[in-house]
Amino acid sequence: GHKGEVNSVSFSPDGETIASASSDQTVKLWKLDGTHLTTLTGHTDKFNSVSFSPDGKTIASASSDQTVKLWKLDSKESKDFTTLKGDTDQVWSVSFSPDGKTIATVSSDKTIKLWNQDGALLKTLKGHTDRVTNVSFSPDGKTVATASYDKTIRLWKIGSLPSVLQGQQGHTDEVYSVSFSPDGKTIASASRDKTAKLWSWDGKESKPLTTLTGHTNRVWSVRFSPKNSKTIATASWDGTIKLWSWDGKKSEELATLGGNGKKGHAGSVFGIAFRQQDGQTIASVGSDKNVVLWDLKNKTMKQWKSGHKANVVDVSFSPDDKMIATASDDKTAKLWNYSDGKYLRTLQGQQGHLDEVNGVSFSPDGKMIATASDDKTAKLWNYSDGKYLRTLQGHNERVMNARFSPNGKMIATASFDRTVKLWKPDGTLLQTLSGHNDWVWDVSFSPNSKTLASASRDKTIRLWHLDSIKQQSSNIDSLLTDGCKWLHDYLVTNPNIENSNRHICD
Repeated sequence: GHKGEVNSVSFSPDGETIASASSDQTVKLWKLDGTHLTTLTGHTDKFNSVSFSPDGKTIASASSDQTVKLWKLDSKESKDFTTLKGDTDQVWSVSFSPDGKTIATVSSDKTIKLWNQDGALLKTLKGHTDRVTNVSFSPDGKTVATASYDKTIRLWKIGSLPSVLQGQQGHTDEVYSVSFSPDGKTIASASRDKTAKLWSWDGKESKPLTTLTGHTNRVWSVRFSPKNSKTIATASWDGTIKLWSWDGKKSEELATLGGNGKKGHAGSVFGIAFRQQDGQTIASVGSDKNVVLWDLKNKTMKQWKSGHKANVVDVSFSPDDKMIATASDDKTAKLWNYSDGKYLRTLQGQQGHLDEVNGVSFSPDGKMIATASDDKTAKLWNYSDGKYLRTLQGHNERVMNARFSPNGKMIATASFDRTVKLWKPDGTLLQTLSGHNDWVWDVSFSPNSKTLASASRDKTIRLWHLDSIKQQSSNIDSLLTDGCKWLHDYLVTNPNIENSNRHICD
């Protein structure tokens, strides 16, 4: 038997097996007649809790070594486990959701953490003021109950959790770029591991499809052709752009643009963008400070010097394809005429960015431009005259990208503070999405604006479901509207209201 205190026991779903967790740093499995089946070892401190998954194939254990382990019971190896790392103090309890897809853990660090079956951290819940000692899911899996030394029991509505793209077929290094296909059914990601990957997406689940290999250095950007979901372009630090095809079953490299002494960029390629209307032109920018236009149909290219004084790191076409925007480490974004490469204006000034500009994008209606910067902000600019509109301020670290949703109702920003923030175009912060364990490099909306993908240094892509966020926004808007209706007569007729305040709801 055990050589230390037994802290937790759990029946298997079929009632045939008992698991016991002990301070002797083991979990033991037993038959109902007391026959010992196996011993699970791997934690470096006492076991505090043990739980079976609903299908009985996995055991989760929580330990004072600040980790949770998932053990596959159909494995012949007693040390075949996945370790969930993220807590900063002893983990006291672990519980599976009724469908087995989510695992909840609680810790002395006062937090509740939600994980998926692959060991990816989905969400951290904060609110308790002392160690959290127990956790349990409601039968429908929509609510988590927690018990704490702060003398409270808290109920948490889980809401929608992000999907995480990783695992054995995932990237092996940080993910720099992510993009949705025009039909929304495929996601492309680009990584420091010198590959791009394609993933399926049906609105709920994602699976790995294929890996695009051929670049000899980190792949910095990936984009789909706007005219079909079968053509993909990748940009790399190896100085080339590669074109790929995907027919739903296999991928193929179609062409390599630049590199090996060919015409093109004399250095790393950082940003690429397809021309919207025909998908036959690619604009690219890089460390040589040039803008290059590639005519895919006629297999020709032209380039012009950008006038930037440092690396040009991002490029974007306006919705009408008449203008190109570039972002640079020289703290500016510039606008150019597409047809002749004529310089139009620079987005800067007294209210401009104070540090490197990492990303630039146009709103779907073409009326605004968003820029993201190392100065920890994103800024919005008027398209027609380049005048500054407002600053999106709230991140604690550099902002790497700012993207408009296709419906124009939201802007997503990606930051080195490990979060994604969602904003209304008027500058209102809607929500902060937390879950990545390292810098967030890029974000991309699905064509229907219902899903947001984020790419991170933590080697994962996360898919965030946005329906609840949009509903929350509309509820706030309707609340403000109704509130102003109720206050209207009071504001108009009350003699004690100053004239300047009578029109706050107009």
